[in-house]
Amino acid sequence: MPQFGKRLSPRQISLSAAAILAVCIWLLAVALGRNWQIALLILTVSFILAYFIFYYFLKKFIDQRLKLIYKFIYDTKAGRKEQFFYNKILPKKTMDEVEREVALWAQKKNLQVERLQVNEKFRKEFLSNLTHELRTPIFTVQGYVHTLLDGAIDDENVNRKFLSNASKGLDRLVHLASDLAQITELESGTNPLVLTNFDLHHLVNDVYEELMLKAREKQISMKFKNDDKEAIMVHADRDKIRQAIVNIVENAIKYGNEGGSITTGFWDLDTDKTYIEISDDGPGIEEQHLERIFERFYRTDKSRSSKIGGTGLGLAIVKHIIEAHHQIINVRSKVDVGSSFGFSLNKQPN
Repeated sequence: MPQFGKRLSPRQISLSAAAILAVCIWLLAVALGRNWQIALLILTVSFILAYFIFYYFLKKFIDQRLKLIYKFIYDTKAGRKEQFFYNKILPKKTMDEVEREVALWAQKKNLQVERLQVNEKFRKEFLSNLTHELRTPIFTVQGYVHTLLDGAIDDENVNRKFLSNASKGLDRLVHLASDLAQITELESGTNPLVLTNFDLHHLVNDVYEELMLKAREKQISMKFKNDDKEAIMVHADRDKIRQAIVNIVENAIKYGNEGGSITTGFWDLDTDKTYIEISDDGPGIEEQHLERIFERFYRTDKSRSSKIGGTGLGLAIVKHIIEAHHQIINVRSKVDVGSSFGFSLNKQPN
């Protein structure tokens, strides 16, 4: 007879219950004075009948409960496939198999709940940050326009200045809308990559020349890690990679120290990839911010960032551009030492 300390199957439970009932009936037959042959026959018949009766109703009860469980965990709808599953597949499953499937379903649901909670938190933060980014230029433009309408437009000493400031606010809104549209296009894939072969060293040099005036305002020097001007040919979307490099270098200029430097280096990872890293000797980024700096509108120092300007989407765009190339961008930083942003690109095919 099976041990009750262990998990029993429906067949084992039926056997155990039938055996107990048959023994009880046999003892009753013996007590009533039946001879041993009749008592043995009663024992055998009662055991067989009890076993099949118990097993039939127990199996039916369990199958009904399992059907409810599977309807719940798989959101099934009655149909031919479902009936085939109930009639052919489900009866062959052991209770341990069903238990494992329910446990996997519960684990999956927990992961879904956690993902929904993270997405909800991200959504709230995104809406809050977007509202903040829109509010500042809108209120700025609104203030200057209302002032002009209230009579300042006739004052030649201030009207052009107010219009100029209002124009800057509108420019910021345009940049914000443009950056958001670009991220949406990168995420949805509606703006596919145009892959070409180009010289990465030459591209970085073009970016340096474009941003030279901004760098000079803070006396920041821009250079390469080594003086080798050999062409570094890669296979990527030149315009998008250029924008990614521009965003990284612009950030280094914006947040860099007066008289600092920006350095770009190149390394061969293997026969197929080239690694580029852009480093600065600026204030650096605290460790708790490193995992989130590529999020939209995330700022490590909101008060300082609001004074410097920008849409807060530069690094988010960089991340999407690099991921669109099926590469990964990483960041290394230490406070009062500086930051380094690096990513790999495929080399030009032979």
